[in-house]
Amino acid sequence: MPGERRKPPPKRERPRDELGRPLPWGSENRLQMEDFDALPVAENHRLGIEHFNARRFFPAHEAWETAWKQSRGTPDEEFYKGLSQLGAGYVHFSRGNLHGTHTLIRRATSRLRRYAPVHGRIDLAALVEQVEEQAATVERSAASGEGMPPLDPPRIAAGTIDP
Repeated sequence: MPGERRKPPPKRERPRDELGRPLPWGSENRLQMEDFDALPVAENHRLGIEHFNARRFFPAHEAWETAWKQSRGTPDEEFYKGLSQLGAGYVHFSRGNLHGTHTLIRRATSRLRRYAPVHGRIDLAALVEQVEEQAATVERSAASGEGMPPLDPPRIAAGTIDP
């Protein structure tokens, strides 16, 4: 009908490898993730923590990014944006990108610090302290021309999240 807007076709999902890197169109997708858009914020937060703790940083980033978008205009908007950036920082870590690692971790901590000491049932004071130390270690390696230093990314204690 004239003047009627048609709904765009569903967006094709780009195939990705296990670290979330895009693969050529037509490749087999090697990264399976939940349909975060279909889930409520609390479930995306829970899944973000679960994926992060399992060292699946790209799905953690995606879960928290969706929670951030779902939380726009609420007091939790910057909280989820910070967690999304934290996940993205460790995506860069897993891919060996020094600059991306420390840059995104710093952006994340600048947001998460505002919610400390505890928010979303996460001990943010402890988390921010630990990841800032790791960002500084990565920055030192980048400045000296060394490769990615060995890091043990933090885990978010399971007892600190909603059941």
